[in-house]
Amino acid sequence: MTGVEIAGVGMHPFGRHGDKLALQMGAEAAQSALADAGTDWSRVQSAFVGSYEVSNPDAIVGWLGATGIPVRGVFNGCATGGTSLQMAAQAIRHGEADVAMAIGFDKHPRGAFSADPAVVGLPAWYGQTGMFLTTHFFGTKINRYMHDHGISATSLARIAAKNLKNGSITPHAWRQKPVSVEEILAAEIVNYPLTRYMYCGPDEGAAALVLCRGDLAREFTSTPVFVRAAELRSRRHGAFEVQSPSLPLESMPSPSVDASKAAYEVAGIGPEDVAVAQLQDTDAGSELIHMAENGFCADGEQEKWIAEGATEIGGRLAVNTDGGLIANGEPIGASGLRQVYEIVHQLQGRAGDRQVPGNPRVGYTHLYGAPGASAVSILSR
Repeated sequence: MTGVEIAGVGMHPFGRHGDKLALQMGAEAAQSALADAGTDWSRVQSAFVGSYEVSNPDAIVGWLGATGIPVRGVFNGCATGGTSLQMAAQAIRHGEADVAMAIGFDKHPRGAFSADPAVVGLPAWYGQTGMFLTTHFFGTKINRYMHDHGISATSLARIAAKNLKNGSITPHAWRQKPVSVEEILAAEIVNYPLTRYMYCGPDEGAAALVLCRGDLAREFTSTPVFVRAAELRSRRHGAFEVQSPSLPLESMPSPSVDASKAAYEVAGIGPEDVAVAQLQDTDAGSELIHMAENGFCADGEQEKWIAEGATEIGGRLAVNTDGGLIANGEPIGASGLRQVYEIVHQLQGRAGDRQVPGNPRVGYTHLYGAPGASAVSILSR
């Protein structure tokens, strides 16, 4: 199988951008990634374009150039970006393309994601109890986890404060104002125990990657970053997932556990080798749970890790160095590619004020979303 390298990365800042079209933001992110790789759209032989709000994301060729290449639309919930990366990498490994792109963009209205439960085959009562509102689900899940594993609300506030602090030193982040642990704890509760500063918000933005065959890497960059693994897993019966209407007495692990194990096996790398990670932080509780689900610590050890600053920039495992979703928000199609953008910058030593010390060599990205899908990638120099 052919090795795959990330030749260039690009972003359109996340936030609110008035009447600017999602497709335009995606095109700008793609052009930025192509410039980063020192190439242009004519070199790209296949592309995978993800979006939730745009029904035909392949229409981006109208902005980039109608060159006749296969361009596939991608949607897989919050795992869309990881799925686009995986598909682009597979296109190269299987000989479909020497150079491929993963592009993601979205433009969401304000407010939490919600809809009629019938769209995913659930009964009306599921929505009437509030469980189809994602904020409610995440509050319920972390509340049980805290009870089972001795986690305090202070740990949740410390995660949110860390991510907002990291966002304040990230030029392209949406939220760039630090907020103290005390202020976060004292803020309005949205769904207990999560206060408003502990959640991300849907917003707008785009991100893109240029990938190439590993043996072509030096044509594009002097500091190549390789895709060691890109794995996707869906939920198993009994897992406590978004949109689960019931649970059996015997629970099953999250798909994040399965995707993580698969990625480590494919990459030949263990969690102890990872220096910097991007973990899905739809809310502060999600980041905390995902620390254990991705193999970085045991359930319950997060309390000590967070109190000691282990996940801060400069800690033993820097997590969400650009502020994660809490600081950047989540345009679904782009969110996972933003994670890769950040890891590539960290591994190449060009992350500026948020640079992880010690010349990191291995990075990790993780996505999780409804109705129970998880994507994990492992990147290395």
